[in-house]
Amino acid sequence: MADQLTGLADDRALLGRTSTAERVSDILRGRIAEGYFPPGTRLSEDSIGGALGVSRNTLREAFRLLTHERLLVHELNRGVFVRVLTVEDVQDIYRTRSLVECAVVRGLGEPPYALEGLAEAVAEGQRTVREGDWKGLGTANIHFHRELVALAGSARTDELMRSVFAELRLAFHVVDDPRRLHEPYLARNRQILQALETGDRDKAEGLLAVYLDDSLERVVEVYRRRVGDDGQL
Repeated sequence: MADQLTGLADDRALLGRTSTAERVSDILRGRIAEGYFPPGTRLSEDSIGGALGVSRNTLREAFRLLTHERLLVHELNRGVFVRVLTVEDVQDIYRTRSLVECAVVRGLGEPPYALEGLAEAVAEGQRTVREGDWKGLGTANIHFHRELVALAGSARTDELMRSVFAELRLAFHVVDDPRRLHEPYLARNRQILQALETGDRDKAEGLLAVYLDDSLERVVEVYRRRVGDDGQL
């Protein structure tokens, strides 16, 4: 916990003079997504408030916002914890991903498409593989899908999927073999990118749909083994 709080204190400068619960929630959301606070971690108001230099009321409002996003859970007489997802949660996350991501590709319009962000996410994934950073590869995979959603040019869709991808990271953080989970999808990201580079949206959508189905099956298999259906670590 001490190392986590030291890193969190480094984020204090991001708050500036106009610190708000929204900015605090942005910082905590990012830290949760990066695994600084793994699923099941109890979040101390005193420690986190002190590290960020914010009031108890501001921190509680930030906790409330993240609870609304299903990243935290408040347990009566116990405190606030990073949420542990259930298998049903994971299935619903992927259902949402399929609905949104496939619709984005289907609605792209005529090529060429602005694919620089997707290409950079693929390159990021390749770098993490060379470095043997398998959790980093999971991050690169999420960056790829975030950039894919961004092709819609919709701030509302980006906001919706930001929460969905943050929840997805909660599932990834309990996986005991991130290489086995993430490595097969780097080549598939590249295939989707190549299909879009040639302007073949139908092929890209088909690849994406199969990709998400296969990913769901793999994540649920691993998740059931590690956590169980009811989300108990």
